[in-house]
Amino acid sequence: MVALLILLALRMPIGLAMSLVGAVGVAILNSPHAALNSLGSFPYSHAAVQAFAVIPLFVLMGNFAAASGMGRDLYAAAHAWVGHRRGGLASATVIACAGFAALSGSSVASAVTMGRVCLPEMRRYRYDARLATGVVAAGGTLGILIPPSTVLVVYALLTEQSIGRLFLAGFLPGILLAALFVLTVGILCALRPDFGPPGERLPARERLSALSGAAAFLAVVVITIGGIYAGVFTVTEAAAVGAVLTMAHALWRRRLPFAVLLDSLLQTVRTTAMVFLILIGAHIFTPFLALSRIPVDLASMLAGLELPGLGVLAILLAAYLILGMFLEGFAMMVLTVPIVFPIISALGIDPIWFGIFMVIVLEMGLISPPVGINVFVVKGVAEDVPMRAIFAGILPFWLAMVACIALLVAFPQIALILPNSMIR
Repeated sequence: MVALLILLALRMPIGLAMSLVGAVGVAILNSPHAALNSLGSFPYSHAAVQAFAVIPLFVLMGNFAAASGMGRDLYAAAHAWVGHRRGGLASATVIACAGFAALSGSSVASAVTMGRVCLPEMRRYRYDARLATGVVAAGGTLGILIPPSTVLVVYALLTEQSIGRLFLAGFLPGILLAALFVLTVGILCALRPDFGPPGERLPARERLSALSGAAAFLAVVVITIGGIYAGVFTVTEAAAVGAVLTMAHALWRRRLPFAVLLDSLLQTVRTTAMVFLILIGAHIFTPFLALSRIPVDLASMLAGLELPGLGVLAILLAAYLILGMFLEGFAMMVLTVPIVFPIISALGIDPIWFGIFMVIVLEMGLISPPVGINVFVVKGVAEDVPMRAIFAGILPFWLAMVACIALLVAFPQIALILPNSMIR
């Protein structure tokens, strides 16, 4: 485990680091033959799984949606309806991020797209740089919670849970977190009116016109996500339908020339290759953990402490917050799920609920110093804003995430009511 942390500190890709450490660990605890067998068979046997097709399809859908300008249209609609209120542009950014998350499934893609669209507008209306950058970085994290979510797909594959149930479970918590972000903006602007000056109020005709511009986005969401919830599509079929619809929309708007098409395909290949490499590394690393009995020993230790489930969750939350300061969220999930999941199962905690709990904690890691990948994404868009100002702007939204976790723990049905009532 120390060797793994050293390799990660040396910037070795996490998939390769986990494969190397897992193979060496299996060779020591079992035999070199078993380790070589894992390295020879696992990459193909775990990549050539039909269920994994959902990953490149959802990534492709997000890339086509970005190319077609759906994110810009969505922000324009939100801006037209709430931009005239104090802090309205920041609230519109949250709404647009939540909407774009329903197509991209990626926090980085949401932060980049919305950062390029929203930050210039908020600067034009003289929004405080801390609020403007903080709301983009925090809003971007919604991409890994609101379905379809690549992180939820990977969690499902690692824990052998239903992707459809996880998508249903993530919907209401995603809406709740977005609402808490909007509430945070309102509180900040009530305390500091200079943070978010109100914009101009558009006439009803222009607001309806902006709303019609987002019709394509609404149609894609209703068809794909609604199709999953209604049982019309499997998750993989919905991803394929969504990719085709977003490509057709980009072609119809003449925003998909050959160069953009090629770039979208290459970006999809790069992202998919990265995710698959991590998944393969995790599946090589897991047998080593099983042989080492680390998860079993940890579960026995926690059971010996006779802590209630809430106490164990508090320990895990503290551990994840510390890890989130040094590890990227996706890597943290792949590293810890094989260790933590047996403990959760032994305590009788619902694995679907815990998946949502874990994703929200990972969202907190995406904006926590010193790693905070979304902070660096926003910094790349707003180069003149100091890093300390971005982190200062993020703090209120980080506290909103803590409130969301507290509500989820107090009322677990927020995450479980949809999957339990719609999928038997």
